[in-house]
Order: sequence, then C-alpha cells, then structure tokens
Amino acid sequence: MSIRTERVASLIREELGTMLSRAFSGSSEYGFTTVTEARVTPDLRTARVFVSVMGSKEKQEKTMTKIEKHKGHYRSELGAKINLKFVPILEFHLDKSLDNAMHIEELIKQIHKDDKKEQ
Repeated sequence: MSIRTERVASLIREELGTMLSRAFSGSSEYGFTTVTEARVTPDLRTARVFVSVMGSKEKQEKTMTKIEKHKGHYRSELGAKINLKFVPILEFHLDKSLDNAMHIEELIKQIHKDDKKEQ
C-alpha cells in the first residue's frame, strides 16, 4: 500500500467516523457505531469501510441497513470534505473482530474458572 492510499484511507476513516457518530448519536434503536478501518484500492476508486456496531444482533442489522441505504449521501458528503479527483465508491462491512475478541475472552475466563474448580 502506498503512502497516498494510506493517507486517503485514514482521512476516509476519520471523516466517515464523524459522520456516522453524528448520524446515530442519541438514538437508542441503533447500536453505537465506530469506523474501525478503511481500505482503499490502489486506484482510489473504491473504499472498503469496516464498521463496528455495539448492540444486539438486531441493532447491528438495523444500523448496517441504514448505513447501506444512505451510503450515497455519505459519499457525496465525503466528496465535499476531501479533495480528490474521484470520490471512492463506499463498501460498508460489519467488523466482527470486537465480537470475536469478546467471545475469546469469555472462553478464556471459562477455562480459568474450570481450572480453579479442579484444584
């Protein structure tokens, strides 16, 4: 990845993070939303944006549906904030790494609990 694509990805992550936190703040029907990562193709035409959504499975699905529905708006707003020849097409993906980390932590706690019972 070149320095330019890294900079553009970082800028997209920051700007979309601000936009999404503004869009979902104060609403209890959606989960707490954080942009965890953005990856831009070398030609800067497409950006994969990974979003972490705190909340139940239903809140995650509802939040991601709303994000997908409004991605054209986010793209045009992004175009107004960053100076690029082409505004990248946005592909949003649910980032499940936090859920996986929490699950692994629970498994480790359970193992430690089981070990203490055996002693």
